[in-house]
Amino acid sequence: MALSVDDIGRLLATQGGEQYGREAVSQLAHALQCAQLAEQAGETPQTVVAALLHDLGHLLAPGGDGAGQDDLHQYMVIPFLRALLPDAVLEPIRLHVDAKRHLCATEPGYWETLSLASQHSLTLQGGFFTPSEAAHFAALPFSAEALRLRRYDDHAKQPGLVTPPLAHYLALLERVQLPQAA
Repeated sequence: MALSVDDIGRLLATQGGEQYGREAVSQLAHALQCAQLAEQAGETPQTVVAALLHDLGHLLAPGGDGAGQDDLHQYMVIPFLRALLPDAVLEPIRLHVDAKRHLCATEPGYWETLSLASQHSLTLQGGFFTPSEAAHFAALPFSAEALRLRRYDDHAKQPGLVTPPLAHYLALLERVQLPQAA
């Protein structure tokens, strides 16, 4: 079943109030902070929307990473968004977990910057990439956007941070949706 912009808004507004895994913010606060960081960095509207929606799969996945297994949220959400959004949004979402694995393998000290919850989920998600996996990832279309999205994700966990409202980013989502979805 494809999601509409209204469906996404309802999902984030209703289920987004739940705690974001083991982090100190809700799913919605994390999504809004991530989108705000991307917007402040001057990202394209597509990358800002990817930042907003990158963890939407957690709201669709039964159990989640907290159940001691990888919920594959980065893949689970794609079929729900495929008819709505272009690859410039979908691919950074799909690749953001692999971006964490890539950064751990290629950037000394990156692992230590991750929150304990992010370190825990990385273990469930397969751990550090091997050198050949990291090279393969770096050659993929949209890997650069996924790496930037990953960094926004890492910093979007501040309790009480004021962000633009969800409506601000849903309007942006409407602007980047595929013409046939409008």
